[in-house]
Amino acid sequence: MNTLTIFLGEFGVKEVLLILLVLLLLFGGKKIPELMRGFGSGIKEFKNAAKDDTAKKDPVSTDPITPSSPTAEPTVHKADDNI
Repeated sequence: MNTLTIFLGEFGVKEVLLILLVLLLLFGGKKIPELMRGFGSGIKEFKNAAKDDTAKKDPVSTDPITPSSPTAEPTVHKADDNI
């Protein structure tokens, strides 16, 4: 058995309805759609950010001669003559 199931028991229809009733009493009928809309837009932003993050990753070249991006310029290190 799952530890959470032991402590909370199994959720049925009665429990879900009780939770919804408590939410309705706490927040009121007008505030709940606003809360759910904000929750949904937060999830949507998170998914878009995760998708953009994976799309922006450039594959790194393992070849030491070829740079990882075609527009990369070689780095030139100048010797310091003031020493």
